[in-house]
Amino acid sequence: MNRNNFFVGSRQLQIHDEENELSFPVLVQYPTYTAATPTSFGPYVMDVSVDAEIAEGSFPLVIISHGNGGSHLLYRTISIHLVRNGYIVAMLEHYGNNRNNNTLENTTLNLQYRPRHVSMTIEQLLTESWLQAFVVQDKIAVIGHSMGGYTALAVAGGVPRTLEGERVDVTSNPRIKAIVLLAPGAGWFKDSLSKVTIPILMFMAEHDPVTPAWNAEVVLASVPDSSQVIHKVVENAGHFSFLSPFPETMRRPDFRPSTDPPGFDREAFHKELPVVVLTFLEETLNSVPNER
Repeated sequence: MNRNNFFVGSRQLQIHDEENELSFPVLVQYPTYTAATPTSFGPYVMDVSVDAEIAEGSFPLVIISHGNGGSHLLYRTISIHLVRNGYIVAMLEHYGNNRNNNTLENTTLNLQYRPRHVSMTIEQLLTESWLQAFVVQDKIAVIGHSMGGYTALAVAGGVPRTLEGERVDVTSNPRIKAIVLLAPGAGWFKDSLSKVTIPILMFMAEHDPVTPAWNAEVVLASVPDSSQVIHKVVENAGHFSFLSPFPETMRRPDFRPSTDPPGFDREAFHKELPVVVLTFLEETLNSVPNER
């Protein structure tokens, strides 16, 4: 099977943060030779092979971080495209800041937990007996949407501050070699991205009242080398246009994540977006020497 013709394996993990006495789920998708079948994950259906054996090979690792009050299942178009092209993708549900439990919204604890749990996910996957031999340990990237963009910047070396100006204690992860930002929330990082020196692909939506254009300006003005940032503005897109298209039964005007500005074609956009993300990761991660 060619590298771009893998099927998608799928396995659910639970990661325990013993220090904080909590746990959170992670959906891992990975290349397999086992044929996929339509499988329901709540209201969403993905063509995957549950608990299949991983394909032989060496695969980069991508972590996807969802937005405020969101779901780790909302970036299916990106994850499946990456896996079919030879990537391992892990999507964590952020504790206390997800669709089922959003009690940590707008708290300093949430700012701390998010990057911590991305790093914990990485370390867990690098020690999983069924997976560790297949991960290229020095080819790791993070994709983040909205608050997930905050998370990606923090784990890549950004130093966040609260609205009151107090520094938030977070730890960066030097394993991360590239990040993709989708309408990122960057307001916590004004003048504090000097340690973010890895390549960045950043998408902004033309019509976005949640994370408007000034968030991109924060990133471009605060990283030490703005030439490391590929900045794209998606015409007529809205903040939620980066979420995978919802099933027809979930598309309605009062459910904002399913809505786009008039005339925007989310289905068509999600045929293009995963290709651009993959191209960026191929160009950036392939410049990193292999380490197993």
